[in-house]
Amino acid sequence: MLNDEGTIVSLDEMKEYLRVDFLEEDRLITQLLSVAEQICMDIVRTEDLEFFASNENAKAATMYTVAYLYEHREEADHHELMLTLRSLLFGSRKAVF
Repeated sequence: MLNDEGTIVSLDEMKEYLRVDFLEEDRLITQLLSVAEQICMDIVRTEDLEFFASNENAKAATMYTVAYLYEHREEADHHELMLTLRSLLFGSRKAVF
């Protein structure tokens, strides 16, 4: 489900998950949340945020993506990230022929 901000994960939820309690990272975390939602929606093959949010793994996948990108800013292995996300989201992935 979407929260009051119209996102899957709020900034406060994400900061708590990352254990960040200072304001200096808010802009970066907000940008990463947007990127993470788009990456996950691309894997599910949808542009509909409501549809994506209805997926039981959407929130976990989004939070995992943000945490991965935040913690591996310098040396992120995007192939590894994509494999993990595909495993998490495979059941909701739309078939394309």
